[in-house]
Amino acid sequence: MGGRSMQWGEGRTILTTTSKGRDMRYMMLIHVDPVTAPEPDEALMEQVGKVIEEMTKAGVLLDTNGLHPVTEATRITQSNGKQTVVDGPFTESKEVVGGYCILQTKSQDEAVEWTKRFLGAHGPEWDIEVEIRQLAVQA
Repeated sequence: MGGRSMQWGEGRTILTTTSKGRDMRYMMLIHVDPVTAPEPDEALMEQVGKVIEEMTKAGVLLDTNGLHPVTEATRITQSNGKQTVVDGPFTESKEVVGGYCILQTKSQDEAVEWTKRFLGAHGPEWDIEVEIRQLAVQA
């Protein structure tokens, strides 16, 4: 199998690319502005549900879910070897990850096409951005 790799804890090797023709996994990170994002309504849930059903039938959707608001989050930071745990509520950020999907596709282009369909289910009132990142594969 070709591709770059790196060691990650206890001798596990993480491959950052996969061989051609093998299914690849991608995470869609769904970014929204919590201040301007409209409240999801029944029509939106129906449209998104249709796309999710299509993804499921096509065998590309491995997992998906929305996330609770960032005001309910817990943040753990590490600096100079010291860890700090801080519970929310936090000041709202301009942009937060509101949800995710994990896809298994033949290519990044296919992942992009499914993401465009997902975004298309949202109306013009939504300012939404999705970041697609390939998951590293454990060897």
